[in-house]
Amino acid sequence: MNKAELIEAIAKSAKVTKVDAENMLNSTLDTIKKSVKKGEDVTLIGFGTFTKSKRKARMGRNPQTGKEIKIPAMNVPKFRAGREFKDAVK
Repeated sequence: MNKAELIEAIAKSAKVTKVDAENMLNSTLDTIKKSVKKGEDVTLIGFGTFTKSKRKARMGRNPQTGKEIKIPAMNVPKFRAGREFKDAVK
């Protein structure tokens, strides 16, 4: 399912227009991104938790040349699925 299909499904389920569904989805995703960027965890009970994690600097290898390169430390987003979501997927 891509974003357009998700918007269509939300519109049908919530009985709203596709434009309203797209606005709701975009607003939700933007809010999650901004909160995680600030270091706040976003927990949706039964669905999962979005967090920010620090990845250490490490050595990597350029696949084209084989030359070693240094990969800098960075923050990365993480998602941990909730129990209800895990059970629904089983």
